[in-house]
Amino acid sequence: MTQDDLLTRAQAWLAEDPDSETREELAKLIEAGATDDLSARFAGTLQFGTAGLRGEIGAGPMRMNRSVVIRAAAGLAAHLKAKGRDGGLVVIGYDARYKSADFARDTAAVMTGAGLRAALLPRPLPTPVLAFAIRHLGAVAGVEVTASHNPPRDNGYKVYLGDGSQIVPPADAEIAAEIDAIRSLHDVPRPETGWETLGDEVLDAYLERTDAVLTAGSPRTARTVYTAMHGVGKDVLTAAFARAGFPPPALVAAQAEPDPAFPTVAFPNPEEPGAMDLAFEAARAVDPDLVIANDPDADRCAVAVPDASVTGGWRMLRGDEVGALLAAHLVHKGATGVFAESIVSSSLLGRIAQAAGVGYEETLTGFKWIARVDGLRYGYEEALGYCVDPEGVRDKDGITAALLVTELASVLKEQGRTLTDLLDDLAVAHGLHATDQLSVRVEDLSVIANAMAALRERPPVSLAGLTVVSAEDLTKGTESLPPTDGLRYHLEGAYKARVIVRPSGTEPKLKCYLEVVVPVTAAVDLAPARAKASELLVAIKRDVSAAAGL
Repeated sequence: MTQDDLLTRAQAWLAEDPDSETREELAKLIEAGATDDLSARFAGTLQFGTAGLRGEIGAGPMRMNRSVVIRAAAGLAAHLKAKGRDGGLVVIGYDARYKSADFARDTAAVMTGAGLRAALLPRPLPTPVLAFAIRHLGAVAGVEVTASHNPPRDNGYKVYLGDGSQIVPPADAEIAAEIDAIRSLHDVPRPETGWETLGDEVLDAYLERTDAVLTAGSPRTARTVYTAMHGVGKDVLTAAFARAGFPPPALVAAQAEPDPAFPTVAFPNPEEPGAMDLAFEAARAVDPDLVIANDPDADRCAVAVPDASVTGGWRMLRGDEVGALLAAHLVHKGATGVFAESIVSSSLLGRIAQAAGVGYEETLTGFKWIARVDGLRYGYEEALGYCVDPEGVRDKDGITAALLVTELASVLKEQGRTLTDLLDDLAVAHGLHATDQLSVRVEDLSVIANAMAALRERPPVSLAGLTVVSAEDLTKGTESLPPTDGLRYHLEGAYKARVIVRPSGTEPKLKCYLEVVVPVTAAVDLAPARAKASELLVAIKRDVSAAAGL
């Protein structure tokens, strides 16, 4: 657009902006003639998709702000009314990030103005409490204002429908079309009152439900160190642990309380390098059985275990390892139904399910798909997400996952064993399934597009000396999966391996998910098997990077 068009559009946006902070920010940019910055903010609109909205907070349609949220809420309200949900209840939760409470109140006002009933959770609470509340209260939809583990400058808007699951196509496109149809914010009624602010009854009901994941009379002796990663998990997790009778977790004090600046970490994500350093420091001081971390909205759960072979004495378990441990624990408890995971997670779950005689299903990436599996009993994804009580929360839940893994650690402790010992048992029973990830964060999104194009135009014929026996372009879909932007390679040779390459749906990242399976016949084979798997994963990473032109 021309500079005149750009300024006209910016001034029109400014005239409607209900937020004094973003109005001041935008007015300064207009006054300074900051064309490049304005162009970035007005190059389009933040796209509403199956992850809802997520982006940097700031003025303009390409940022997260009250104007964008009001439009999103109005689009959702119009969609619900078009589906015959007029007068239905919409529950709204929010985390402790910048602007989260404002975005939640705006959503309540828009829903009320549209003729729907709106109920706000009483304060910043974990995302799984909102997912629980939708089903518990019989709502027609739910909204969670959160950017999960994104950087401090971001916020987001996650939408659930009445079954308690996140939206999937075509609902996302239908809501996006309703958002696009909104001409002006002045056309969106926003009363000052009329919605309900819930008390603690919903939280109490959620906490009562957390008891369901544990076995009556099971050991509750494992001692933990816990970090909330500056998020909203601490009060709910410690309450759940107290109800269950576990020893009170030793808290990482510097990260215990909500802080939208996330001052002690570069990224508030337990998977990121350095994010767990303070937790490990605390663990060295109190010598617990395990370390548990939630991400800022507490829908993810990270677990670390003592390991004398690594620097610092503590090792973060991969999401796939925790996923297998929880599956094995549920099998031991007699769980029935379907175990499900996304395609980027370890194939070990399928082996465990097959051996136990329970159902198994693979889905596309994201709990919006896992939660919709018929007969779901347990679902997990390698990015530290676990659904251990789908009847209560049809989404990942870092609180109930923490309870279940602590129960497992307690059971093993009574036997003089550890989580690491159980992982060794699973490797001997099913083969060593070693996973890793190549994750490339970019400033320029064209890097991701170019890498995907390079792999499609010149698919690799071998990686790490293993032959690529099948190369699938997942944009075409498969017999069991709808289309998605991704590539999947199966490798065979002396060992079997699998590689999936896809753009992240929530961050500017290209992600490559790697798995190698090394046969193991006895415990004495584990050390050389791990060494071989590590060598292969390094080589596959190198070869995928080269093939993608990274």
